[in-house]
Amino acid sequence: MAEAVLADPAGVSERSITSVARLCRTSETTVLRFCRAVGLAGYPELRIALARAAQGEENDRARSATADSVIAASDSLADVVSKITYADQRAVADTGAAIDVKALQAAVDAVVKARRVDVYGVGASGLVGQELHGRLQPLGVASYAWVDPHAALMSAALLGPGDVAVGVSHTGTTTDVLDALRLARTRGATTVAITNFDRAPIAGLSDIVLTTAARETTFRTGAMASRVAQLVVVDCLFTGVAMQSYDRSATALDASRSVLRSRHTERHDRGVGVGA
Repeated sequence: MAEAVLADPAGVSERSITSVARLCRTSETTVLRFCRAVGLAGYPELRIALARAAQGEENDRARSATADSVIAASDSLADVVSKITYADQRAVADTGAAIDVKALQAAVDAVVKARRVDVYGVGASGLVGQELHGRLQPLGVASYAWVDPHAALMSAALLGPGDVAVGVSHTGTTTDVLDALRLARTRGATTVAITNFDRAPIAGLSDIVLTTAARETTFRTGAMASRVAQLVVVDCLFTGVAMQSYDRSATALDASRSVLRSRHTERHDRGVGVGA
């Protein structure tokens, strides 16, 4: 009975209890026992539940098919919102599913042991690189984010064994990032790539490759979805590093928050007016 329901919920919802019993080669009494076993009063309630579930799946497929398409000139603003949010949500989910945990662990180990960590990125990926730096620094990791190509090269020239260089590039083809990563590698640093394409040139220059899973759409080259996916990897890397020394990391983060707390005005609960 359970196999029949899982295989074709919509079809079962359209059958009578006698028809379902025959399909499953069992008795109507057994069908009723199944209904009660799953928390339903009887077969009519099962048919209603299956029909609603089947309709919900159909609606979800229709919404996904629409949201997964490219932004078109005929789209309404509501369509645009739906497509953008769907792309970003999918980027997060797909990246989480695609992360190579062994590669992530290798990157975590390298950062934990590093004398210093250089992060290279330009444009949108440069913002992600600065985010990684901002996450690592409060943990006491000597990290530096370079968005200027010349500064990146000068810093890379000073790296050596025991250092880590992280290159962030969605396409994996940004020459400014590739040049800095290549130089860092010749100096003996461990190189790490954060990219959407594991066969891109950046992968050939990296000891460790952390891949994202994001797609760019119309009007959204270098879009938020790619940055959201990169930030998922950054968050995983940061948390992995923090977990290596949980108590020390918690103390360091508390110290950072304490220093910054004085830079905020007094907070008010939402909905409370200025004069309240």
